[in-house]
Amino acid sequence: MKLLLIAVVLLACPKISHSQLLDPHKLLEAPTDTWPTYNGDYSGRRHSSLTQINSGNISSLALTWFFRLPNLTLRGVGAPEIKSTPLMVGGKLFFTIPNHVYAVDARTGQQIWHYEWHDQGGHLIGNRGVGIYRDWLYFLAPDGWLISLNTKDGKERWRKKVADEKLQYFTTAAPMVVGDRIIVGVGGDAMDVPGFLESRDPETGDVQWRWNSEPAATDPEAKTWPDETAREHGGGMTWLPGTYDPELKLLYWGTGNPNPVYAGQGRVGDNLWTCSIVALHIDTGKLAWYFQASPHDTHDWDNVETPVLIDATIDNRPRKLLAQAARNGYFFVLDRTNGKSLVSKPFVPLNWSRGVDARGQPIPDPKKAPTPDGSLLTIPPGGATNWPPPSFDPETKLFFVQATRGYSLAYLTDTDPRPEGYGGSGRNLWSQRELDAIKIDTGEIAWSHPFPHQNLQGLGGPGILSTDGRLLFTGDFAGNFVAYAPGNGKALWHFPVVRVVSNGPETYLLDGRQYIIVGAGDTLFAFALISPPR
Repeated sequence: MKLLLIAVVLLACPKISHSQLLDPHKLLEAPTDTWPTYNGDYSGRRHSSLTQINSGNISSLALTWFFRLPNLTLRGVGAPEIKSTPLMVGGKLFFTIPNHVYAVDARTGQQIWHYEWHDQGGHLIGNRGVGIYRDWLYFLAPDGWLISLNTKDGKERWRKKVADEKLQYFTTAAPMVVGDRIIVGVGGDAMDVPGFLESRDPETGDVQWRWNSEPAATDPEAKTWPDETAREHGGGMTWLPGTYDPELKLLYWGTGNPNPVYAGQGRVGDNLWTCSIVALHIDTGKLAWYFQASPHDTHDWDNVETPVLIDATIDNRPRKLLAQAARNGYFFVLDRTNGKSLVSKPFVPLNWSRGVDARGQPIPDPKKAPTPDGSLLTIPPGGATNWPPPSFDPETKLFFVQATRGYSLAYLTDTDPRPEGYGGSGRNLWSQRELDAIKIDTGEIAWSHPFPHQNLQGLGGPGILSTDGRLLFTGDFAGNFVAYAPGNGKALWHFPVVRVVSNGPETYLLDGRQYIIVGAGDTLFAFALISPPR
């Protein structure tokens, strides 16, 4: 009878039962009182419905707190940059730099705990953050380890090896949580290794499935490589988080450049599935469809930029869309149910392409491939955009991206029939940064806000956040955090954060107060209204 009474009390009193820090359903909702994944939600839109901070009161936005990293120096890098987008769950912010994970109070910026990893020779170029599943965090260390931590105290639960740092794999991505799957990707160019994407068990870290960026010998796409050796060393890295459609149960991911990077003479063909957007079945990792943004890439144009999922009407039909501003200078809009192209249009001047084929895929001009004397391109070496996340505003139906126009020379330094490694390089001649707003139905530029600073490679820079408060947050290249009007690009507010914004801004509502969070160099900044509405 006593045991029965205890059981009845436990069932009637949910506070006694264990409560998870993250309600899994939050991953299926637009972010408001949480920011539970790299892009805020599965769509990759980086748009918030919050309106407490809006275009009418933006002048009252003020710095609330800041958290500066301790005096750290990263091996081969120097001062660290916060490239990760913090996750906000349960009043805590979780963010990373290479070898380090921090938990801070989302209200005050006070440190709660700090986890440090001692890597064994990994690349410390950056880290984009953590994934969260219930009460556990997932972090990719620079030397190829996937590490699980407790959210409460940062204590390590387990570690599993994902990639071999001795083969020059990079592990800088933020793991992505989909159901009971932890999706992890890899990077690496120097040693001509193959790319892959893995699904791991959140309880144990064991592999659930693995998708390889190069086709198997029995796949029809294997013929896009000249031979087995080229295919098995072909690249196609997966180093930025993708997006997910829970209705279609499809995972969308961008893949990187083929290897050798600039020297394409040893890998004649389109080199699938490099420089592509791929749709994978979440339960099996099997390929549903692909779209190749840069067939036979020879310019280091990783196509890992966020594949943003949008539901909108095009051609008088409601469509499930996928939009991407690609590093190669093209803006793509696809039907995400099947990968069919709807829009393929340059958003900067381009001379490397001779147009697009029947699938909407660009046709490379062989005359613009790298040469020993240098091939002149109307695009910078870092591409027309890079990894910093874009945003989509459903009210204006505009896609926002940090873009770079410019000129460069593409050099071929390894002329051997079997080249290795990079095999060449790109040299920047002139570049101009700008914030572009692109119409999703046509690919036309609605407005453009140029920045005066030139001669930048375009490898990093500010991410973007839009809100229903009719605001667009990003950074300029003079060390300011700026709010623009999304409809016309007019600057409405700015705050000097000294360093260039180095991550994607985010926003959340906590205790009835809306916060805007952004990283610039080694410091995380939090903004809120001086007197929030009651």
